[in-house]
Amino acid sequence: MSSKQKRPAAKAARPTRPAEATRGGEPDGTDVRARGAKGASSAKGARTGDGGKKAATGSGKAAAGPSGPRPGRIGAAAVLTAVEGLALAALGVYMLVVGLAGSPDSPRQAEMGGLTVLALAALPLVAARGLWLRRRWSRGPSLITQIVAFPVAWTLVNGGGALIAAGIGLAVVAIAVLALLVNPTATEALGIAPRD
Repeated sequence: MSSKQKRPAAKAARPTRPAEATRGGEPDGTDVRARGAKGASSAKGARTGDGGKKAATGSGKAAAGPSGPRPGRIGAAAVLTAVEGLALAALGVYMLVVGLAGSPDSPRQAEMGGLTVLALAALPLVAARGLWLRRRWSRGPSLITQIVAFPVAWTLVNGGGALIAAGIGLAVVAIAVLALLVNPTATEALGIAPRD
């Protein structure tokens, strides 16, 4: 048999390879492009350490807060910070009502003071919600609120009368929240790693 007669037989055996190449497949029938996308998402999941869960959910966002039960320290700090925020909000509303309906020395000053106190009440309330949901960013605003509470407590104590009890109560709450938030258990629960 001549070499020209052998060539058509060899060409007849080859068509499976080009067909697979144009299909983008492997000999077992899997699609290389689909497998490449799966491999890329698996590699991405392995890099992020979530085993590809982000790719499966399609959201691409990390979990909102640390998992597991909320420690009692974080819950207590959230509640106390919320109480401070609610007390500020009540004071702001009172100042607004007195400014609008009462007869203060300067109605405009009373109204502006009430609005300012209401705006300040937002900080501890937002921080309390963040602590309750175990958001990492919430520790800073809550600590700032406690530090600002000390001069306010001092002013209340110097005011005399019933304000002395309010000032002492505010100082005690501020110290308690600071102690709760600087505790290593609380920082770990909020996902804040200790510095080396």
